[in-house]
Amino acid sequence: MAQQEIIFAGFGGQGILSMGKFLAYAGMDENMKVTWCPSYGPEMRGGTANCSVILSTDEIGSPVVTSPDTVIVMNRPSFDKFEPTVKPGGLLIMDADLIPDESLRTDIRVIRIPSQTIAQEIGSKTIANMVLLGALVKNTGIVPTEALLKSLKEHGKEKFYAANEKAIQSGMGFTV
Repeated sequence: MAQQEIIFAGFGGQGILSMGKFLAYAGMDENMKVTWCPSYGPEMRGGTANCSVILSTDEIGSPVVTSPDTVIVMNRPSFDKFEPTVKPGGLLIMDADLIPDESLRTDIRVIRIPSQTIAQEIGSKTIANMVLLGALVKNTGIVPTEALLKSLKEHGKEKFYAANEKAIQSGMGFTV
């Protein structure tokens, strides 16, 4: 892997920025070059939020992501905005519980995951983001699973670690 560019997008409060942050920390632990750029509206919780992450074995020329390899979307407005930006051959991971729409693109891989339902079964809808993050790691191989779990343990809240780990493992069951 030379470089992978990812966009995470959804409503504020869904853990969008956290997904990117945990992935960025995992990349740093793997001695990769990393950028993490958050973006959110002034209303924060309930407003739209997104972040871009670039992981690379080489120097990163710009932190700006315009044609991502992978996009994870957790709401309809984010789907509408970012689905067209996925580069051909790229990956779109969608929260199927919150986005009933299907992608009409035939030049990308799409994974629809009922992450709200899975997270609720584990114990809390607040970990739906971790289900999607597990699918990202499994389908891209961007970082080893162990590196992601280490990132969660070191940079997340300890009381949520067990549920987050279970959510990540659940998400890893979804492949293209």
